[in-house]
Amino acid sequence: MTVNPESAPLRGGYPLPGTIELAYEAVDLNRAVQAYRHFYRSVSGAALFDGTAAAGARPNEVFGYLDAQPRHVGFTLNSDTPYGAALLDLHAGPMVIDVPEGAFVGAVFDIHQRWILDFGLSGPDAGAGGKHVVLPPGYDADVPDGHHVGTAEAYRVLAAVRAIPQDGDVAAALKRIATVTIHPMEPSPDWSEPVWVDMTAADQDTTPLAIETGMGFWQALHRIVDAEPVLADSRAQYGELAALGIAKGQPFEPDSRLTQILELAAKTANLQMRTESFADRTPARLVWPERQWEWVALRSEGSTFDTPGYRDTYAMDKWFFQAIATSPAMFRRDPGTGSLYWLALSDRTGAYLDGANNYTLTVPLPVPATLFWSVTVYDATTRSQVQTDQGRAALRSKFELSDLTGDSVVLHFGPEPPEDAGGRWIKTIPDSGWFAYFRIYGPDGPAFDGTWKPGDLELS
Repeated sequence: MTVNPESAPLRGGYPLPGTIELAYEAVDLNRAVQAYRHFYRSVSGAALFDGTAAAGARPNEVFGYLDAQPRHVGFTLNSDTPYGAALLDLHAGPMVIDVPEGAFVGAVFDIHQRWILDFGLSGPDAGAGGKHVVLPPGYDADVPDGHHVGTAEAYRVLAAVRAIPQDGDVAAALKRIATVTIHPMEPSPDWSEPVWVDMTAADQDTTPLAIETGMGFWQALHRIVDAEPVLADSRAQYGELAALGIAKGQPFEPDSRLTQILELAAKTANLQMRTESFADRTPARLVWPERQWEWVALRSEGSTFDTPGYRDTYAMDKWFFQAIATSPAMFRRDPGTGSLYWLALSDRTGAYLDGANNYTLTVPLPVPATLFWSVTVYDATTRSQVQTDQGRAALRSKFELSDLTGDSVVLHFGPEPPEDAGGRWIKTIPDSGWFAYFRIYGPDGPAFDGTWKPGDLELS
């Protein structure tokens, strides 16, 4: 589906009939590949919304919380703290999130995974509690005083809240999530209080894995385009979709030719994003020049991936292929605030991590975390926590690593536990690639100035 423009036969400046179809195939494939990459986070956001609903949540009525486990499939989810997820439909009008005082970390984002507001420790209330109102698209009426305000660009949004377990008490943290209340700013006469339910016991999949390399991707994208307002900064990309038969208010009925192109584009673009994500060649990716650890998020200016001169689409591809949602707090690289996420794809020699091998990771102590820290193992295919009969995928400072002493700790990863692991081991799967996230919540100065750093993963 390519045409060499220098050798393409022309007649009087016009393309000959034999080249027209080839040229259009190339045009449509290029359009589709670029549209896939731009709207991937929208389709992934819809999968997050739909997967949560499939687990029992209902917008504005039933919210869910869970102690995340490997069986809960989601892009780089972790078990550091319990999750709460409240699906909201802003067709009901502005929604108020009332957060009590305490160790909560939360954010609200829309179905396109665009950030709306932070709350809790990372938000304007800074853990002191507060009222946060989420406005629907185009809302221009007054908001009562005393509210922190965010405006959504779509009607379907998700409020995500995490409660930090005090002394490792997960059950108490789950209960605290349910103390976050959500209600319309102007309740209707038939409105009733939403309920929180525990979704921990059920399996869950909030990813687009089942559809991301086929026509299901485009069908899901068409449903989003048809249901939500046009994003103001993406009108050109909506034009590309329209040329491919995906437009608001119109049926999506591709013929066999276009179906073949869209299927090829989904596979091509997905491979491109996988390459950017797992074979990043950006010099700025490395946290320290003498280590293999990479920044998960390449940009720290906020949740939009904007730089002074452009939007960093490369960084967006890397982030949204691996992860979900953004907020300024997640990318903030300031001592004492936000969080740091570091990515390990390879061992000290630069070889990809292989589930058939045994590795060690030496972590100097103390780790400069004012809240907590963890290392989580993910399957490279699913970008979700590795699933083994061990039933866990993380080593965490509030749980498995709560009793550390000395100058360092050695963590172990591999298909079989070494004799000296002492429970500080995560099982991996032979013939399956994996990667790790090192997370620090409330990072302190040494995590930034290079006076503290973890070792590389080493074959053992």
